[in-house]
Amino acid sequence: MKREVLLARLREAVHLQLLIALENGESVSGESVRGENVESEILVGGQAVMEGVMMRAPHSYAVAVRRPDGTLATTTRPITRPSERHRYWGWPMLRGLATLGQAMALGVRALRFSSEQVLEDNPPSEAKPQSEASKWAITASIAGSLIFFIGFYKFLPLLAATGLQRVWPAFHGQIMFNLADGVVRILLFLAFMAGLALLPDIRRVFQYHGAEHKVVFNFESGQPVDVEHARAFTTLHPRCGTSFMIVIMLIAMGLYILIPAQTFWMRFIVRIALLPVIAGLAYEIIRFGAKHNRSVFALLARPGLWLQRITTQEPTDEQLACSIHSLETAMALEKQQGGEAVIA
Repeated sequence: MKREVLLARLREAVHLQLLIALENGESVSGESVRGENVESEILVGGQAVMEGVMMRAPHSYAVAVRRPDGTLATTTRPITRPSERHRYWGWPMLRGLATLGQAMALGVRALRFSSEQVLEDNPPSEAKPQSEASKWAITASIAGSLIFFIGFYKFLPLLAATGLQRVWPAFHGQIMFNLADGVVRILLFLAFMAGLALLPDIRRVFQYHGAEHKVVFNFESGQPVDVEHARAFTTLHPRCGTSFMIVIMLIAMGLYILIPAQTFWMRFIVRIALLPVIAGLAYEIIRFGAKHNRSVFALLARPGLWLQRITTQEPTDEQLACSIHSLETAMALEKQQGGEAVIA
């Protein structure tokens, strides 16, 4: 049993590095408000977890996990949108940071629940209230994921570009140096995703990622949400975190060219300092591009759609059913709380 726990924790650590790429941003669908025939926008997001899917409505989220015995374990909780706590979190640029922060926190909790449920002898039950130790574990997990992100996507590309600069004089120029830095960053990301896709456990996660996308599309379409209808939709979604990551890298490449930092450590500090700005810009571009498919901003997300051919795979009917169950559970709690419509 100790070996199973160790493997589950190892899978959890690997999955943490995929949280952003597996996150599906808020999607939009018209529906009536509390029985009134009023056009509104229902915000729904999702994320693949180990052997399951987390679905998020405006004020609730649910996680459904397929256990080794074939049964579904589910947990659900109410949540509060950041902009409802503080109005400024609804402002452009800031709303992207708030959404990303909440998605990361919920994603870690969902991942922890799914990790527990894939262990054979763990009874299928609702998640227990978090202890202080558990809260510290979640904080440490997010911090570790952030450190990996900074080291892998900021420090290593900068180190590689600095090495190229020492060998070839052409890379001393501001534009060429930062283009090299950006290309190395994208290549590292592609290699990391392609390598993880070779692991059987991660391939199953990518199948659940595809199931989540299909069900979100099904929900957006206004058709009845069931396995038959969901199967017909594509696994490639414009608001996927994979697209978000690519947009972040493209924006970063352009912004770094505009900052005249010359030393290694000044460039590294600039990259850390601009992280919130880049994330906020990327969120707004993805959001705008999703609503305006023919805009220039929509083109920035197009490479992310191509990359989703790696990070999403065709799901089985059981995986689709799991994703649908997660959505239905989240929406049921949403309705219990007195409303399900929020204008984005």
